[in-house]
Amino acid sequence: MSYEPCFCYSGLMNDSDWHQAARQFIQLAEVIRRLRRECPWHRVQTPATLSKYLIEESYETLAAIESDDGAGLADELGDLTLQVLLQTEIASEQGRFDLAAMLAHAHEKLVRRHPHVFAEDRAATAEEVAERWEETKKAERARAGLNSALDGVAHHLPGLVRAEKLGERARAAGMDWPDLRAVLAKVREEVDETLAALDAGAGNNAIAEELGDTLLALANAPRFVGWSAEETLRRACEKFIHRFKKVEARAAASQRDLARLSAEEIDALWNEVKGG
Repeated sequence: MSYEPCFCYSGLMNDSDWHQAARQFIQLAEVIRRLRRECPWHRVQTPATLSKYLIEESYETLAAIESDDGAGLADELGDLTLQVLLQTEIASEQGRFDLAAMLAHAHEKLVRRHPHVFAEDRAATAEEVAERWEETKKAERARAGLNSALDGVAHHLPGLVRAEKLGERARAAGMDWPDLRAVLAKVREEVDETLAALDAGAGNNAIAEELGDTLLALANAPRFVGWSAEETLRRACEKFIHRFKKVEARAAASQRDLARLSAEEIDALWNEVKGG
């Protein structure tokens, strides 16, 4: 009997639902295996060639979350799962690990990192859970021979995400700004150093280095108000797009070419849009 997915499901899964989900997961894994053997396109893919799709599907999943699109989220999570299974199938072909090993490792790691759920340890608050999570990960890094608190932060993370992650790791090790004002003071200091380099006629490399220090500090500011740097910047981008389109529309309504307006005229239009 064929199974048609329904994205309007509501309620807790019972035993039958869990068994159905397990069967569907196995069937999806079997489809991936067949594609690797019988589809010319899938057969020639490698972990490297598929990596861009893993990133794309991750961002499309985030977009569905932000738009509160339930059906869209189910669809995107399916695409993301497909990419995970493809990577796992290729690893199995290469003799590195298989699906069972990957799932067992994920299971073991989650149980180990949640002793307040699966062992006698107890945690009353989310903050306590986060602290113990960091303690567990610190012990794991030590066993893996990673000595610095910053070891293990992936080099391939997007720069903004990596900057925030480095700040979080430094905080866990005991080094951090005391509050948001201190972060912004550091940002101001780095901006001043950038301006000093510019005034001194420093080369582009030196100026870029100062700009990098500024961005590194600023990337850590949102976490002091409970936001991620990525989410903060994404929302700012959307706001900029919304306002820019209004500026374009107002320029067009007055039969003016935006590219031919002076900086002062553009600022005036921008301020009109910001003012509502």
